[in-house]
Amino acid sequence: MSFTGTDSYIASKDLQLAVNAAITLEKPLLIKGEPGTGKTLLAQELARTLNTQLIQWHIKSTTKAQQGLYEYDAVSRLRDSQLGDEKVHDIANYIVKGKLWHAFEAQQRPVLLIDEIDKADIEFPNDLLLELDKMEFYVYETQERIVAKQRPIIIITSNNEKELPDAFLRRCFFHYIQFPTADEMREIVDVHFSDLKKHLLDNALNAFFELRDVPGLKKKPSTSELIDWIKLLVAEDIPADVLHNKDQRNALPPLHGALLKNEQDIHLFEKLMFMARR
Repeated sequence: MSFTGTDSYIASKDLQLAVNAAITLEKPLLIKGEPGTGKTLLAQELARTLNTQLIQWHIKSTTKAQQGLYEYDAVSRLRDSQLGDEKVHDIANYIVKGKLWHAFEAQQRPVLLIDEIDKADIEFPNDLLLELDKMEFYVYETQERIVAKQRPIIIITSNNEKELPDAFLRRCFFHYIQFPTADEMREIVDVHFSDLKKHLLDNALNAFFELRDVPGLKKKPSTSELIDWIKLLVAEDIPADVLHNKDQRNALPPLHGALLKNEQDIHLFEKLMFMARR
């Protein structure tokens, strides 16, 4: 089965090709792109398309690669030994399986999401090279080797906060999600608001892309923020003419807090609009 997007996820042709190529090559798919362009959602929709389990590993700055394999809970074992619990004699009772272990032992080929890998330490990707290559790892405490029943479909996302090692990149199929064009964005919005009035949609998209084109913005509004903004416009029953009004276009958009997320960008926009009015 090839991935072509879903009824709730519009995937570009390039993204479809990247997903299917990674599945064919049995390599992790490394996805980069602006925050809010649907990188994480891709893994969820792919699992739904394939009717398989989605295993999500959300990476933090403190996450270590070992946690994805397993962890030995020595504290619990010490506590149980003090209480005289019989299970302390079997160390396997204190091995906590990680996300990769769960993916390796899945009966049906799962989708494994390693989300925002660039948040972790720079050595994190290198520490997973062998496991992603060989699809196996060794548990020293129990003297057992864990081998994947089948190679999981691995989606790795990155927001480009730091560079990833070359050795890691070599093992991945790479795709950068380009920001949607106006026509693609129209399709995406239509998935969420199928009965939205064309006049409101046209004016909202014009205002959104004009805002993204403002030079010097620290954080440009993303697809997910556009969806939130339109949801608010509909909920508050904001007339489409308000967005189209010439005076309004020289001011902050209504409910702009859904689009602009820091005070520097708001001040910049206000300054540029003030200069335009002069």
